[in-house]
Amino acid sequence: MPNPPRIILIDPAHPYLLEHLVQLGYEIDDHHRTPLDELQPLLGRYFGLVIRSRFTLDEDFLGRCAQLRFIARMGIGLEHIDVQYAKGRGILVLNSPEGSRDTVAEHTMGFILGLLNHLQRASLQVRRGQWIRDGNKGYELRHRTVGIIGYGNIGSAVAQRLSSFGCRVIAYDKFKTNYGGALAEEVSLETVFREADVVTLHIPYEDYNHYFVDRSFLNSFRKPVFLVNTSRGLVLETAALAEALQSGKVLGAALDVIEYEEQSFYKLDVESLPEPFQYLRQSDNVILTPHTAGLSHEVMGAHARVLAEKIEAAFH
Repeated sequence: MPNPPRIILIDPAHPYLLEHLVQLGYEIDDHHRTPLDELQPLLGRYFGLVIRSRFTLDEDFLGRCAQLRFIARMGIGLEHIDVQYAKGRGILVLNSPEGSRDTVAEHTMGFILGLLNHLQRASLQVRRGQWIRDGNKGYELRHRTVGIIGYGNIGSAVAQRLSSFGCRVIAYDKFKTNYGGALAEEVSLETVFREADVVTLHIPYEDYNHYFVDRSFLNSFRKPVFLVNTSRGLVLETAALAEALQSGKVLGAALDVIEYEEQSFYKLDVESLPEPFQYLRQSDNVILTPHTAGLSHEVMGAHARVLAEKIEAAFH
C-alpha cells in the first residue's frame, strides 16, 4: 500500500481538525516547536501544511515544499503567505474567516457600547474615587448611524447584532455590490463620511490599503465619530488617529489591533512604542485590547471545523 499523504503542523491545531484529517487518511507530523532552520529540510515531503502565523510563507519557504497541495491557515489574515506564488504553484490556500465571525462581532459590539457609554473613562474615574455622572452621559445607539467598512463574514455579523438596537446601519465594501438588505444599507464611502456617527473597520490588510485610515480619511467626516478597529493594525495610522482624538474629529476609539504588532501577535513591548501610541495609552476615551477579539475559548474549535470541511471538499 502507498504511504498516506502527510500534513505538517507549523502551529498547534485543535483536536477536531487533527482527528478529522486522520479520518480522511492523512498522517500528521507536529512541528509547532521546530525552529525554521530545522524545519526547512523536511518541507519537501508534505502534502498539506497547517499554520496560524508563526512563519512567513514566502517564495523561499514555499519553494522548498515540492509536494505541497494545500495550506490551511487557522484564522483570517493571509498577509504572511505569498498567495500569488502559491496559486502559481497550484497550492490551494485555505483560511477560516467563518470561524471567528461571531467572537469578533461580539467584541466589536462591546467596543461600540463601551465608547458610547464612556465605560473606560467612568471606570477609571470611579477607581480614582471620582463620582462623575453628568460628565459621563452616554449616547443611545438607537439614535446613531453606524458605518461598517468591509461587509464580509465579520462585517455582516456586526450588522446582524446591530439590528436589534434599532440604529441605522450603513455599509461600504470596495469589492462588493448588491449586498445591501434588511441588516445594512449599501452606501458609498462618501456617504459613510457624511452620515456615520460610529465607524467600525472589518477589512483585511493588503499593500494597497496600508494606512487606509489616515489623516485624509479622518478629516473627511462631516461630524465627529467614534472609531473601532478589530481588523488589522496596519490599516490605521496611529499618528493620524492620535491627532484626530486631540482635535476632536474622533470622539473616542477602540482598538483590538495596532500597527506595531509582530506577525505572531503574541509579543509586544508596549513601553517602547512611539509617542502616538503612548498618547492612546494615556487617553481615557480610548479602549485597547491585545488582539483578543478573535481569541475566544470557542474559536479554535470553530476554525478547525471550517478548515476540516474545506479540506474534505477540496480533496475528497
